[in-house]
Amino acid sequence: MITFAGVTVRIGGRSLLEQVDLALPLDQRYGLVGRNGTGKSTLLRLLEGSLEPDEGTLERPERLIIGAVAQEAPGGQQTPLAAVLAADKERARLVLERDTTSDPMRLAEIETRLHEIGADAAPARAARILKGLGFDDAMQAAPLSGFSGGWRMRVALAAVLFVEPDLLLLDEPTNHLDLEAAIWLTDHLKRYPRTLILVSHDRELLNAVPQAIVHLSQQRLRLYRGNYDAFARTRGEQAILEAKEAAKVAERKAHLQSFVDRFRYKASKARQAQSRLKMIERLGDAAPQPPEPDVVFTLPRPTPPPPPMITLDEASVGYDGKPVLRDLDLRLNPEDRIALLGANGNGKSTLAKLLADRLAPLSGKIVRARDLRVGFFAQHQIEDLEPEDSALDHLRRLRPDAREQALRAELARFGLGAEKSGTPAARLSGGEKARLALCLLCVAQPQLLILDEPTNHLDIDSREALVEALNDYPGAVVIVSHDIQLLELTADELWLVNDGRVRHFEGDLGDYRRWLKDGTPPPAKQTPQPVRPAAPSPVPSAAPGRRLDPALRRSKLAPLRRALGEVERRIAQLEREKQALAQRMADPVTFADDGVAQAAVRQLGHVEHEMATLEARWLELGEAIDQLS
Repeated sequence: MITFAGVTVRIGGRSLLEQVDLALPLDQRYGLVGRNGTGKSTLLRLLEGSLEPDEGTLERPERLIIGAVAQEAPGGQQTPLAAVLAADKERARLVLERDTTSDPMRLAEIETRLHEIGADAAPARAARILKGLGFDDAMQAAPLSGFSGGWRMRVALAAVLFVEPDLLLLDEPTNHLDLEAAIWLTDHLKRYPRTLILVSHDRELLNAVPQAIVHLSQQRLRLYRGNYDAFARTRGEQAILEAKEAAKVAERKAHLQSFVDRFRYKASKARQAQSRLKMIERLGDAAPQPPEPDVVFTLPRPTPPPPPMITLDEASVGYDGKPVLRDLDLRLNPEDRIALLGANGNGKSTLAKLLADRLAPLSGKIVRARDLRVGFFAQHQIEDLEPEDSALDHLRRLRPDAREQALRAELARFGLGAEKSGTPAARLSGGEKARLALCLLCVAQPQLLILDEPTNHLDIDSREALVEALNDYPGAVVIVSHDIQLLELTADELWLVNDGRVRHFEGDLGDYRRWLKDGTPPPAKQTPQPVRPAAPSPVPSAAPGRRLDPALRRSKLAPLRRALGEVERRIAQLEREKQALAQRMADPVTFADDGVAQAAVRQLGHVEHEMATLEARWLELGEAIDQLS
């Protein structure tokens, strides 16, 4: 058990935890959630032991092995495979001692212990983890000095996964991963056999891995059973109940106060008035906790050019005269919503730069719509912010003639209010820097948005705000992201970038996930889309023979897809319950007790009834999505 008893933590005079009491049973998988800046990373440092509470105690079992991703990525001439194997200190020490000792008794002890910890199978296990994170055989044997910082951070992640500590602490582990590695990591963590505390803003990961959610908000920690969707539902229900209870208490207090106001100064009623004042005091303040302010992004609404926006004809693109992508015959239209799929290193960012006019083609032809305005978001833009300049300073450089009030209003549309607009960039959180970068790219009123991993530093509320903003945006969007939910809710088409080509992936993200797992050839065509005639004028409704406005269609699709995902997850949960009940009813012990048997039969009936209802709902949602798509 990990126990918080009256824990208070202050950083720089600011209280992040205040008198927290919480018990976390071991051998469970927890998701730690909360908005940017609430102190999640600080809480992980507290659990790791690198930070002590200012007040209270944090108790952990003795000899608990705690593991976290190293802050400093490994480097030098060591290979990724050697670095991962070296993370198991006991194995590395015993192997070295085995090679040097001459004592036969000690050698026998070493061999016994190596067998107990599975030392012989360790290289194969380390290689499987590295492969899941994107390292092929050649990469596993190459020196780390030749890898970028992002790839070396994957090695650090592989090392801590290989060790399998008693308590594994992971802080945004998918930030350095592509979609393919994020899918593998999700499946791997679902089977983690010990205690895991995972900080993430990836809703897909938080739904698949945790068995419970720890919510950090307003200096408090609260435990919720189930995954993120279950937490969100429970929290929403609690908010409704709290609001109802607060309304009842307020009504009761108002009634008592009206009696006091009428009879406080009447001698015959004075005692009753005093009694009611005490009752009002005992009722206390039942006001619900103030909700966290909504995060809202407001993207520009430019007039898109006539199609096509961009046409590529037999184009190739690369660096230093060496092509990364070849034979590109692509067309991008004003209402397209495209997700780029493919492992890191296959050329997704290269294609994004070509479309954004940050790279020129090495051969072939690219034609752009006249005066096309493109907004390009890449991670380096966050790193390139001037640390001492405020958000207001950055925006003022792009719009020197604008009034300060207008600049502040523009920043506020990306969640950077009065306080944050004047804060130096160095003191902004990663999510706030990402919002600033999005704000800056929107100054030019782009007709095409190209977003390369836009959500790496955004919390869940900000990601949902970005989804809504993109679905309301009238221009075209091209996205590279490891956030499956973002892609599911915003992308209408999937382009697969691999083997130096770009092809249209015919299935959805579920098909893509299955393709990654079983290795079957992707259902792809050489060209992402055929030449299409100009789109008909958008209309406000989907009347027969008329086409629904793209922005309206996307705004309608997003909640339908979200609801479909929730229904599918609930059906899968009920399937597991049904299987468990079937096994229980197959056991003769169950029918030895009539009460137990009848309860099992009733429960099975409830499960089957709910499944039938949900399956009907699943068909309705699927049909509605098909009609809109």
